[in-house]
Amino acid sequence: MAAFIVLALTFGSLLAAGANLLIAVVGVGIGVVGILAYGTYAPMDDNALILAAMLGLAVGIDYSLFILSRYKTELRAGKTVSEAIGQAVGTAGTAVVFAGMTVIVALCALMVADIDYVTQMGLGAAFAVLTAVLLALTMLPAVMRILGLRILTRAQRAAYLRGDDSTAVAGSTKHGVMFKWGDFVVKRPVFSLLAGVLTLVVVALPMLSMKTAFSIPGGADPQGTERSAYNLIVDEFGGTQSPLMVLVEGSEVTDHVAEVEQGLTEYPGVRSVTPAQVNDTGDYARIIVTPEGGPIDERTKDLVHMLRDEADAVSGVHLEVTGETAIGIDQDEQLMSALITYVCVIVVLSMMLLIVLFRSLLVPLIATVGYLLSVGASFGASVAVFQWGWFDPIIAAPQGDPMMSLLPLILVGVLFGLAMDYQVFLVSRIQEMYHRGLSPRDAVREGFARSGPVLVAAASIMVVVFAGFASSSFAIGASIALGLLVGVAADAFIVRLVLTPALLTLLGHSAWWLPRWLDRILPDVDVEGRALESSVQNTLPTRESVHA
Repeated sequence: MAAFIVLALTFGSLLAAGANLLIAVVGVGIGVVGILAYGTYAPMDDNALILAAMLGLAVGIDYSLFILSRYKTELRAGKTVSEAIGQAVGTAGTAVVFAGMTVIVALCALMVADIDYVTQMGLGAAFAVLTAVLLALTMLPAVMRILGLRILTRAQRAAYLRGDDSTAVAGSTKHGVMFKWGDFVVKRPVFSLLAGVLTLVVVALPMLSMKTAFSIPGGADPQGTERSAYNLIVDEFGGTQSPLMVLVEGSEVTDHVAEVEQGLTEYPGVRSVTPAQVNDTGDYARIIVTPEGGPIDERTKDLVHMLRDEADAVSGVHLEVTGETAIGIDQDEQLMSALITYVCVIVVLSMMLLIVLFRSLLVPLIATVGYLLSVGASFGASVAVFQWGWFDPIIAAPQGDPMMSLLPLILVGVLFGLAMDYQVFLVSRIQEMYHRGLSPRDAVREGFARSGPVLVAAASIMVVVFAGFASSSFAIGASIALGLLVGVAADAFIVRLVLTPALLTLLGHSAWWLPRWLDRILPDVDVEGRALESSVQNTLPTRESVHA
């Protein structure tokens, strides 16, 4: 309902808002049914469905919003319904394809973690995004043809029929809020840049104390009776509920097992050592070690690492450490290690896509740096809320535990895709104006004024969607949603609406620089719809009209 209200205010038409939501809901339905169908052949993690539904709904609304907004703009420029549909799909639709490809690449790259359920989440969400893109390019044009002029307000429709609204697009942007905001940023780029970066850095500071854990023992609620009972046992008896299992192997196990037992009792963080159980052949022995702390205690992690580092301290035998606690520590470290690889993979792949789209080296670099700042803000807010316990009366999900080790990986992937979405939709419009002959500053002002309102509406809808999931009492879903909410808000309202126009203004013509050898080999992506101009009258402003 909140998304419907935002769409109605954006379009000024309940019919257009309903059509936009219809496409998104159909896309989510198809995506979820597809994932469930796959789940009948192979096990599927529950979180894969949650992430797919959350992301499919958000991008489904956004992609349709961008194309519908361009369709309405073309109608107001005096084009026929068929021409407006072709122009909208040929311009905004091309941007949707590249934005969707970027999101899909980021989600599919979750496979680098080499963890089954993480791969399932990434592929499931990627399928939902692919469905949203396909519906935006197929079902949406058909819906636009059915709607015709009814997407316009009554006053706009009357002006269109009279034929006196063909210049509305060229002149209206100068009086809008976004034009004034863009003009403010263009006139004060250094101040805007410093203020935006400072804000994001302050929000990201809690990230420095971020702790992660693969699973939280004793139940999800730190205030629940299950957790109280678990903590009481840990305090009085140590980690007896999740002990470490030490396997002693070698040809001289029987001769050295007593020495191994004695050595284990001397390690810091060990509460007790259960006598070894030796197999019949005498080449293996199992020893149960009870740590002083619980599975997510730093002392327990240090103990596991010390045991493994000194696995060959006793000659003739070798030690291996396993058990639920050790496995959880290993998986947490595996996810953190995969995070670094994952960031490198998606940055490289997405930089390649953006270089092809914008034919520039600096614009993709700006997009990537801005994304890293928004991810930092997302991590910082997640730590402050779920680890430190801020906003406990507002957030229903349990708080006070370390962040789930899966969360950073998911946030990095999804936010990268969404950040590139906003970059594509904002900068492609600025680029369009620049290639029309406007100066860099005028191109930023005019492109910002045209794409800014739609971007604000899209980000607002994203925030609303994620806020709905963040209000859940389900810890994993709420933590993912809150991280995405803060990340989207930071990226859209600070990075894209402040930092990006400020940097493009400071760079000027050099923002669109590309080496000649690279320019010759790159394919030409017609995101501006230049190929459509042979049949459609050019209605975009010239440099002279903007100065006038």
